[in-house]
Amino acid sequence: MFIRNLCKIALASTVLILSGCKGGVLDPKGMIAADEKNLIIIATGLMLLVVIPVIVMTLYFAWKYRHTQTHEIYAPKWAHSNKIEAIVWAVPIVIVVILSVITWQSTHRLDPYKPIEGKGKHLTVEVVSLNWKWLFIYPEQGIATINELVFPTHVPVEYKITSESTMNSFFIPQLGSQIYSMAGMETKLHLIADEPGTFQGFSSNYSGSGFSGMKFDAIATPTQADFDKWVSKVKADNHKLTKTSYYELAEESENNPVAYYGDVEKGLFHTIIMKYMGAYGDMNKMDHAMGEHTMDKSMMNVNSAHPSISQGEE
Repeated sequence: MFIRNLCKIALASTVLILSGCKGGVLDPKGMIAADEKNLIIIATGLMLLVVIPVIVMTLYFAWKYRHTQTHEIYAPKWAHSNKIEAIVWAVPIVIVVILSVITWQSTHRLDPYKPIEGKGKHLTVEVVSLNWKWLFIYPEQGIATINELVFPTHVPVEYKITSESTMNSFFIPQLGSQIYSMAGMETKLHLIADEPGTFQGFSSNYSGSGFSGMKFDAIATPTQADFDKWVSKVKADNHKLTKTSYYELAEESENNPVAYYGDVEKGLFHTIIMKYMGAYGDMNKMDHAMGEHTMDKSMMNVNSAHPSISQGEE
């Protein structure tokens, strides 16, 4: 009776734990995410080859050599066994070697910068993390959205990612890898959806008070025609995203609703990245001017204290 109840509790606990896997990395909806899931399972399984025997033997030894087992051999001077040493060292070494090979191969195969081959032309989406919302620019379609990302199923997408200020992390768990967004830099990510649906995307890097609301819907349309229809709907919006309106958009705000821009100024994404380069250049000019002013002032002080330096010694 006790064993039966224990099995029921274990089964209920397993179901409860696995229910949390829905919508996450263990519920992949794309090729990249599926490969990453397999990698997680293989790596976990290999590590359990060490963990499970250790747990089992610990419980077994505690039971076998319990205080009431007086008939077991007591050998206080025992200190070494070549067989045990061989097993203790050989098994972990073999597992580490296997994991190293798998990690090396998967790191190159799942490189986020590597385009997805054999799936046709990539759709390009430029991603900007703002405080605290996501801006998605479609340069080929000339549109932009806030907190809504749409793409066709079975079409690879190249994401070019940057940040307005604070570092964030672009992540759609059911489609694959996360990658950081950093101001003044461009990172890349290639993903693909193998079935239509709406997947949750968010920032996986804490970036301030509005971080919890920095989420978006990643929508994979069933067909290219459905995607084109959505593009036409966005193009019908009268809002235009220019450099001026972008700086208004970039102001801090929380829990932003979905918004559309039917027209986007060309080169805006590049401008967002390079604005820090321009500021750096202006800062250098300012520092240089201040340096020359300070040097001139210092020389005036030296000349007033030592007239012979400015007039020359006879």
